[in-house]
Amino acid sequence: MTLRFVLDPDPTPALREEITQLWTDVSNAGGAVGFVPPVEAAQVRPVAERQFGALGPDRLLVGHEPGGRVAAVVFFEDMRFDLMDHWRMLKRVMVHPDFQGRGYGAQLLAEAERVAREWGLAGLRLTLRGGHGLEKFYGRSGYLEVGRVPGAIRVAPGDDRDDVTMWLDLRA
Repeated sequence: MTLRFVLDPDPTPALREEITQLWTDVSNAGGAVGFVPPVEAAQVRPVAERQFGALGPDRLLVGHEPGGRVAAVVFFEDMRFDLMDHWRMLKRVMVHPDFQGRGYGAQLLAEAERVAREWGLAGLRLTLRGGHGLEKFYGRSGYLEVGRVPGAIRVAPGDDRDDVTMWLDLRA
């Protein structure tokens, strides 16, 4: 099945709530998107609202599954610095747990790449929490590991994870 993508949808209260719930569900399924399970929507909402508040310079890409439900989300973060205006940071790359294993993550990354190329960007960057095998997932979409800070993310006492930076060069 193919997702239907919408770039820069109107961030209505209903869409914000649906994305906040997706973010909560992804976090509780073990997704490394800023929280450690268990987490409730009330904890995610303030962070989500800050992310929504940055829309304008930042952009939102939403993937809807054939039934219309939000299945995948990514934010393009503008670095707000002229010397870095030729690339964007992908933030909160998320696929709802109900839809994982269907190739929606790869579709989301491919659409993000298509949009970035259309904008004339030179690259896309993202960071991830080590220990989940995500380097391989992003690698299949052409991302290369370009940096790693050992133990930079503390998910629990005695459980420190690497902060990994991945880069997709769009100049080729």
